[in-house]
Amino acid sequence: MSGDVVSGMLERIDADLIKFIRLQFTDILGIPKNVAIPVEQAEKALTEGIWFDGSSIEGFTRIEESDMLLRPDPATYSILPWRPQDGRVARFICDLQTYGGKPFEGDPRYVLKKTLAEAAKMGFSFNTGPELEFFLFQMQNGKPTTEFVDRGAYFDLAPNDAAEDVRRDIVIALSEMGFEIEASHHEVAESQHEIDFKYSDALDTADKVITFKFAAKAIALRSGMHATFMAKPIGGINGSGMHTHGSLAKDGKNVFFDPNGDKQLSDTARYYIGGLLHHARAITRVANPTINSYKRLVPGYEAPVYVSWSTSNRSALIRVPAARGNSTRAELRSPDPMCNPYLTFASMLAAGLDGIKNKIEPPESTDVNIYHMTAAERKSQGITMLPGSLPEAHEALLADQIICNTLGDHVVSGLSAITTAEHDSFRMSVHPWEIERYLNTF
Repeated sequence: MSGDVVSGMLERIDADLIKFIRLQFTDILGIPKNVAIPVEQAEKALTEGIWFDGSSIEGFTRIEESDMLLRPDPATYSILPWRPQDGRVARFICDLQTYGGKPFEGDPRYVLKKTLAEAAKMGFSFNTGPELEFFLFQMQNGKPTTEFVDRGAYFDLAPNDAAEDVRRDIVIALSEMGFEIEASHHEVAESQHEIDFKYSDALDTADKVITFKFAAKAIALRSGMHATFMAKPIGGINGSGMHTHGSLAKDGKNVFFDPNGDKQLSDTARYYIGGLLHHARAITRVANPTINSYKRLVPGYEAPVYVSWSTSNRSALIRVPAARGNSTRAELRSPDPMCNPYLTFASMLAAGLDGIKNKIEPPESTDVNIYHMTAAERKSQGITMLPGSLPEAHEALLADQIICNTLGDHVVSGLSAITTAEHDSFRMSVHPWEIERYLNTF
C-alpha cells in the first residue's frame, strides 16, 4: 500500500472520529471473524498488517503454521452506523498472508481474487448480483427461536409485516455503508424478507454479502429479533435462497448480448451457461454448504433441483431474465445464503470460463415447468438432478478437477473435513421426528 494511500486513509479515519477499527475476514464457511484494534494502531495495520493466530479458525491452518497477517483493503473501509456515535467503529475487510507476504491459500477472498485474475487474462471482468432472503424470528430469554415475528406474505405491508421497521433500518444502515439498494420486500413465507442491492464486480458483491449478513443480524438484535440466513429453518414452507445473477464484460461492455443470436444470447453466454450446467453438481457443494441446505433443494418450494436452463422458466436451475443489452445475464438459482460467497462466485466463474474455453454447448432450453414433467420425460430430455445431500454433493466436488483446482488443495481438504464431521454428527443424532414416529409404535 503506497504512502499516499495510507496517509489519505489515516486522514479519513481521523475526520470520521473513529475510535476503534475492526479488521474482518471470513473462515472457510464464510463466517465473519474480526480482530478489533484501537484507532492508534491504524497506521501499523495499514502499513505492516496485524498478526494473529489462525490455528482455531475453521478450515485454516495446523497449529505449527498458525501465524497469519491481516492486510486491510482500503476499498472496504466503512463506518458501522449502528455502533455508538461517541465511540465510532469502522471496519476493513482484510486479505490474509503468511510469512514472506505470501497470500494464504485457505483465504476464501484470495480464492476469488485468483479466479478473477484468470478471467482477466481472457479479457473478462465478472459481475454478480446476489438476492439474499432471510427470516426474522423472535428472541426468547436471549436465545433465537423459530417463532414468527409477522404473518405477512409476499409484498405485504404493515400491520401484516411487523418487521417492516427492522427491514427499513437494515436498508438505511446498508445505504450508509455504500450499498445501492434496489428493492426490499416481504417474501413468500411468514417472517421472510428480501433486500436486493445493485450488481457489481464479484469481489465487491462477495464483500457486500458478508457485510449484509452481519449488519442484518446486528440491527435485528437491537429490536429483539434474530435474523437468520439458514436455508430451511422451518419444514413445510419456503426456504431462503441467494439467487445469483452473473455476467461477463470486456472493456465495460456486456459480452452475453448478441442482437442476432438465438434468444439474443452470444456464443460466450451460451458457453458460460453450458459450463455452469456441466459443473453444476460440484458447484452445489460450495453453493449449498450444509446438511440443512438440502432440505431446501426439494421439489415444491420454488428451489431448483433439476439441471436445466430456460429464458422463461423459474423451475430451471439457470434462468436468463428477459432484459437484454447491457443487462443480459444468467441467474443461478441454487445457492443459498449460508454459502461462502467468495468460494461460490469463484466456482461459478471457473465453471463459466471452462465452458467458454471448451465451447461447452448447453442442451436445449427447457421452457415448461419441470416439476410437472414425468421422470421419463425428464430422462428423455437429459435433465438430471442436483445432489440430494451434502455427502453426495461433496463426492461430486471431488470428482470435478476444474472446481477443485479453483478452490485449491487447502480449501478442498477443509471442506472434506467439514463434510465428514457434519455428516457423522447428524447421522449419530436422534431427531425429534424419529421419537415422534417410532417411540410409541415400536
